[in-house]
This record gives sequence, C-alpha cells and structure tokens, in this order.
Amino acid sequence: MPITAVLFDLDDTLLWDERSVEESFLSACEGAGDAVDPHELEAAVRREARGLYESYETFPFTKMIGINPFEALWANFSAGEQPEFRQLEQLAPVYRKESWRRGLASLGVDDEVLAETLAAKFASERRSRPYVYEETLQVLDQLRGKVKLLLLTNGCPALQQEKLDGVPELIPYFDHVVISGSFGKGKPDTSIFEHALDLLDIAPEQGIMVGDKLTTDILGGLSAGITTVWINRTGKDKDPAITPDYEIGHLAELLPLVQTL
Repeated sequence: MPITAVLFDLDDTLLWDERSVEESFLSACEGAGDAVDPHELEAAVRREARGLYESYETFPFTKMIGINPFEALWANFSAGEQPEFRQLEQLAPVYRKESWRRGLASLGVDDEVLAETLAAKFASERRSRPYVYEETLQVLDQLRGKVKLLLLTNGCPALQQEKLDGVPELIPYFDHVVISGSFGKGKPDTSIFEHALDLLDIAPEQGIMVGDKLTTDILGGLSAGITTVWINRTGKDKDPAITPDYEIGHLAELLPLVQTL
C-alpha cells in the first residue's frame, strides 16, 4: 500500500528547539555578570529546574503530555482544558524564579532580585529565537500536494501554538495539527497516533512518522503500526529496545525515501 501521508514531530525535527534553548540559557546566564561562570550557572539551573519540576504534583501529568522542565521555564500554560493546566498556570511564575534562585544559591549567590531578572530574561530570549532548520520549508514544499501532512507535537497548547506563531510560514503546509495537551495524551501513547490516522483518514501502513526522539516519536509510531523515520542529526546513540524502520541524518533524505515507499 503506497504512502499517502507524512506525520511530523515539531521540536528538533522541524524547529531547532535545542539551539533556541541553549542560546537563551547562555544569554540569560551571562546576565549574572561576574558573579558566576555562565556555563556553571546553566548547569546548576538545569539541575535545579528539573528537580523542582519533578517535585510538583503536576509532574505525572506533564510527563504524560510531554512537557519538559525547560519549556516550563518560559511557558505560561494559559490554554488547555485539563485542571492541571490551571495548576501549572499558577505554579509557573514561582517555578521560574525558584529554579534560578536555587541555581544561583548552589553557586554561592543569594540574590532573589537577580533570580527574578534572569528568569524573565531567559523567557524573553527564548521567545525571540524561533529557529527553523534551513531545510525544513524546502522539504515541506517538495511534499505538499503529493501527500497529506500532519503535525504531531507533544506539549502545552499555548506554548506549542506560540512556537508555531513564531514561524508563521510553517502551519499552512499542514492539513492537521495535533497537540498532545489538547488531545489529552502525548506520544508515545498509541491513542494520539490513532487519532492522527483518523484525521488523515488513512490506514497505519499508509503513513510515515518522522521525529527525533526514539522514546516518543518512534516508539509510538511503531506501536501504532506506522512506518517510522528517525532523524538523527547529531549522531545520538541507538537504543536496542527501539528500532526505527529508517534512520536519516538530514531532513532532505526523507524525500527519496517517501518516493521509494
């Protein structure tokens, strides 16, 4: 049965989220001046943010939806119907400041005002850096009109929409956009993939799932019976427990693969 649709992950598949986060951390940490080494501060804030994030009663929900602790450092959680999103909306300002306060404190700097300033700077810097891989639009141009296109992304509806708004030329390529926070479950749960297939009105064997994360995009796609393509731009280690159908190192490699299938 020929391939009639391609499902794409968003972060670090089409958008270069990792670069956005790294540059935002560096810029914010340099805002601390000579008080601390910026790289040490970044490591400390990442560590403290992760620990604090996992301590909240909302953590099982955010894990299910697929919202990571560094997204929560700039998300407002202003959308989403589940009550957990209202809890996160209340927690977010405290979480942002406290993550930076703890990071600074672990390096011997006790300064709540600086923590609040750096928390705001990180969020501002992240919003100003909506990077898209240079080949993304080119590949989508080649696919548009030949197959159906669906965007399948984990995350908070408000934040994922904000990311998409930062690259307005991206959304028109897609027949459907599915955000885990709106659906109620995230990748790798099979139900969100089945929902995507229903929207596309295709059988699993007619679709390809393209993503950068083995544990969400590839595992979920395989569970749903969809052909999976792992985009591994940075030479990440393979996982013997999760074997994608195909592996590519650049998004342009997807085009001949789709034609072949």
